[in-house]
Amino acid sequence: MRKSSLATELAVTSGALRHGMPYLAMGAGRPLVFLRWFTPDHANPHGWMRDSEISMLAPLARHFRVYAVGRAPGMAAGTTMADIATEHADALRAEFGAPVDVLGVSSGGSIALQLAADHPSAVRRVIIASSGYRLDPLAKESQIRYGEAAFAGRRALHLMASTTISSPLLARVAGAAMWLIDPLARPKNPADTLAFLRAEDAFDLSDRLGEITAPTLVVGGERDAAYSTENFRYTADGIPNSRLLIYPGTSHVGVLKHPRFAADVTEFLTADSPLN
Repeated sequence: MRKSSLATELAVTSGALRHGMPYLAMGAGRPLVFLRWFTPDHANPHGWMRDSEISMLAPLARHFRVYAVGRAPGMAAGTTMADIATEHADALRAEFGAPVDVLGVSSGGSIALQLAADHPSAVRRVIIASSGYRLDPLAKESQIRYGEAAFAGRRALHLMASTTISSPLLARVAGAAMWLIDPLARPKNPADTLAFLRAEDAFDLSDRLGEITAPTLVVGGERDAAYSTENFRYTADGIPNSRLLIYPGTSHVGVLKHPRFAADVTEFLTADSPLN
């Protein structure tokens, strides 16, 4: 099926939640809020990136009305992850008026965990994919170097290669390609980018996971270059009502494309007792 036909079939619409948080919505059924991974711009994707997001979320959109939500533009310097979670809680309550299912991926998982810990009344069930209770050292270093370089107007995209590709050799090859295309992918507002990355740099829920009361599914890839399996296990073990899935041989970005992912998420969200 062509991408444009898929968008029509899924009734894709765009808009903004409270605080200007951009979203694409698609599919039908109970709402499922998808908190996007790190993106340089706090805006909806366009072109092939929009088509890619729609295609990736299509299996879930056949069961739910999926809201792919980005972070609000104009993020102030010094914003914390708790501030971001509060903004999300306010936007979700205003839009849905009841606790909602939340799927957070990578940086979106950081927000989802903070949201579940700080604002339990805003969430019904939570899925954390390719993410954990804090950044691993490599991801932390790569992200903050990227944000600072982009803010200074330097080439920066190549600094993220080691967090997306586990093979050192392939990461070097990818890094060279990313260095070349960097001028085409620079943030439109690098202050937004750096403000968020500094918030995630300080994010650490190691002492607060036990406060999360929503049923939680943690899904990670065995070959994730940004998060270790130990991070996934610590996150799941610390949440009282949780379950852990590790997909063998799967990368950071491969989790959402795994053939079991949509089925595992759907089963978790629709089961009467999701963790039995």
